[in-house]
Amino acid sequence: MKTIQILGTGCTKCKQLAENAEKAAQELGLEYQIEKVTDINQIMGFGVMMTPALAVDGTVKLVGKASSPAEIKPLLG
Repeated sequence: MKTIQILGTGCTKCKQLAENAEKAAQELGLEYQIEKVTDINQIMGFGVMMTPALAVDGTVKLVGKASSPAEIKPLLG
């Protein structure tokens, strides 16, 4: 099972990234769980200084934008 983490404070882009990541995972038929990390200290612990960010199984894959499901799919593989 993949753990997809959305790093951000809950802004509009953060919510869009969460929706797009979930759609990408569903289209790939993955078993996954979405985890929203909103605590700024935890976000900084990932080395992220700009949100939103996407981490997969604890590894940051995307920073600073709400990418489309098509752009996210390769990051989930």
